[in-house]
Amino acid sequence: MKFATRLIHAGMEPDPSTGAIIPPIYQTSTFVQAAPGNHKGYEYARSQNPTRTALEKALASIENARHALSFSSGVAASDAVIRLLVPGDEVIAANDMYGGTFRLFSKIFEKAGIHFHYVNMQNPENIRPLIGAKTKMIWTETPTNPLMNIVDLAAVAAIAKEKKLLFCVDNTFASPCLQNPLDLGADIVVHSATKYLGGHSDVIHGCVMLNDTDLRDQLYFIQKSCGAVPGPQDCFLVLRGIKTLQVRMERHCQNGEKIALYLRRHPKVARVYWCGFEDHPGYAVAKKQMSGFGGMLSFELKNDSPEETKRVLSSTKLFSLAESLGGVESLMSHPASMTHASIPREERIKNGLSDGLIRLSVGIEDGGDLVEDLQEAIG
Repeated sequence: MKFATRLIHAGMEPDPSTGAIIPPIYQTSTFVQAAPGNHKGYEYARSQNPTRTALEKALASIENARHALSFSSGVAASDAVIRLLVPGDEVIAANDMYGGTFRLFSKIFEKAGIHFHYVNMQNPENIRPLIGAKTKMIWTETPTNPLMNIVDLAAVAAIAKEKKLLFCVDNTFASPCLQNPLDLGADIVVHSATKYLGGHSDVIHGCVMLNDTDLRDQLYFIQKSCGAVPGPQDCFLVLRGIKTLQVRMERHCQNGEKIALYLRRHPKVARVYWCGFEDHPGYAVAKKQMSGFGGMLSFELKNDSPEETKRVLSSTKLFSLAESLGGVESLMSHPASMTHASIPREERIKNGLSDGLIRLSVGIEDGGDLVEDLQEAIG
């Protein structure tokens, strides 16, 4: 079954009691049992919910996975994955990543005795010198947030397998429509389903996809014990969003390219970060492992003073100044003070994230209207 068809039909079974074509929202906290242990597969909503089950079947299908688990947020999904480790274990992580993930690692799990080493993974060989006896996991994202750097997933997966390490990939920026890390050798994929999977800026959700049944059972136990479960309404919204993922991503990619090319030609723009440029250092890898370049990009102004950056951020009408990404509407943000504010400035600057960087999540509006909006804002 082709991807576009799976998006529509995966996890979909007519409701047995009514024949409803869309899985109902089972808004319940518990389920009646005929006798202790004699039930219909559902006991308590922290453990299972039929709406959640339908979503997890769909999520597994679209990421080419055997298993999927739905969480209350993307950070909750990431949290569960790191809880697979024990104090003293070490993780090698990309030095260019979502600020919320860095905050989770550095402010929460470092205190719990998990140690993190950050490295530029654009060259996978940079990973090898950091691998030691206590290393248990490699964590990356690609394209990276917000600098749009590309990591060769197959190359990193080969190192992980050689050294018997778990390899986890945050696939939020690409979505399963453009990239499938499990097919490239990853062990675990995480998503903030708030973004492209939900697609309408109306739900907070996260998920984990994987093939290993034992790992799935460990993660399910962590989730059930710690309680980071989504409600059925949230599951319903993500399940609805998934159905239009491909048609939305086609427009995101189309508009993303249009905006990237426009900004690169603009006399007041110093640099555009978009992995679809043929001179992007990761272009060849992106073209190999992705089916499109997506709708995420960043840029810097030639006049990158705080005043000019703030003026542009506050002058658009179609691009809304807001955190998040991947919705049908276009958003812009200032990573240094918003999504990546938790990263120390010295570390952020060293990794290439300047004070003046502006990130765009290009939506599915008319591309010409979006160009005009930026033209009026930048001048």
